[in-house]
Amino acid sequence: MKFINREKELLALNEKWDTGLSQLFIIYGKRRVGKTELVKQFIADKPGIYFLADKRNHTDQLKELGRVVGNHFDDTILATRGFTDWLEFFQYVSKKTEDPLVIAIDEYPYLFETDSATSSLFQKGWDEYLKNSKVFLILLGSSIAMMESETLQREAPLFGRRTGQILVHLMTFKNSWKFFPEKKFDEFMGIYSITDGMPSYLLAIDGKKSVQENITTKIFPSTEFLHNEVEFMLKEELREPKNYMAILKAISWGKRKFGEIVNDTGLPKNVITKYLSTLERLRLIEKEVPVTENNIQKSRKGLYRISDNFFRFWFQYVFPFKSDLEVGRHEHAVAQFDAQFTMLESIVYEHVCQELIFDFEEQLFPIERIGKWWAPEKEIDIVGISEREQKIVFGECKWASRPVGTDIYKSLKDKAAFVRWGTETRKEYFILFSKSGFTPDMKKLAKEDGNVLLVEKNISIV
Repeated sequence: MKFINREKELLALNEKWDTGLSQLFIIYGKRRVGKTELVKQFIADKPGIYFLADKRNHTDQLKELGRVVGNHFDDTILATRGFTDWLEFFQYVSKKTEDPLVIAIDEYPYLFETDSATSSLFQKGWDEYLKNSKVFLILLGSSIAMMESETLQREAPLFGRRTGQILVHLMTFKNSWKFFPEKKFDEFMGIYSITDGMPSYLLAIDGKKSVQENITTKIFPSTEFLHNEVEFMLKEELREPKNYMAILKAISWGKRKFGEIVNDTGLPKNVITKYLSTLERLRLIEKEVPVTENNIQKSRKGLYRISDNFFRFWFQYVFPFKSDLEVGRHEHAVAQFDAQFTMLESIVYEHVCQELIFDFEEQLFPIERIGKWWAPEKEIDIVGISEREQKIVFGECKWASRPVGTDIYKSLKDKAAFVRWGTETRKEYFILFSKSGFTPDMKKLAKEDGNVLLVEKNISIV
């Protein structure tokens, strides 16, 4: 398996390790985002014990844990009989650990799903046995909601004990591209528009096949893991996935306002409010507001969007055709893909450009906040601002088959005049991203104006 990026996360873990002190470190994030591989890379050159929890009862789990720990310490008796309870485990490793040792317990939520007292036992074990040891204890989990409620929130038993935490995010576009370095920008955009920065999804893609060939062999068949991935993940996180799926479907099909979601799903407003909050907490959706809003939290201009490319793809091209796909009939889903996938790519392209704009800060300015801006009948793909320097950049992202001309630039400048932000002396910049390059007239105008950057699909300035 390729291991790409995660330098920042590995650095944070190694800095804690270098202190030689005991650590209680929390690592969590979406399933398949690369948490386990991160920990395996961390312990590759260190003395370490890795234990993967599951949904068996605690007696069986403790016996399995005893086998793993016993094998590490060459203790055949322990490896045979296992631990009788969690406190025995903590006491044992504290006595046996004279030198620094990593102990990673993966899928920690499965343990307290089986026994709600688990986190209290871990609190006691940490306080009485491991706090003053040389053990580097890592608790990993794919259920974001459960990891936060059991380890990070104020009322959690382990609150205040952790010495560090990492929420493992999806990989950036540029780091995801490293999985397919031979692909051109626009070729990889098709892959990224489906997989997002999820390592396991990227690894499932055959780089020698087209995007359509990949979806018809890796996603549409009911036997492939990606076919049921969304339903599986929602069932792991939520008690009522059916209603959540109705909301996600509505948003993925462009119902982005609260009222539109209510009308499309038919669910009561108070229920929708609760479910939207949960989906935001799980990082499956996010609420966008115009980036220039003074009070983002209280803004009434919010629009919801799916924050995971694969979820958006799945609800547009798999979910509506489940019955056909189950019996191997792909033609309707393929027709939908052929007709509308470019639109999905254009949506993803806008957010990729929001990431890429930071590569051009040297030509612009240090950007403090980035996002979209909109008003009635007006919208700007990218607006980046610096309160400190009173500078603002306006950008458009065009995923079209023809070069961008001067009309796009002039339209952007006209819309920029309606953006109420900063002082009268604010300094304005402009940036245009284009899949298909720029017309000669646009290139000439950019040189004349001097404050506009033109960025082609190979992420270079014209």
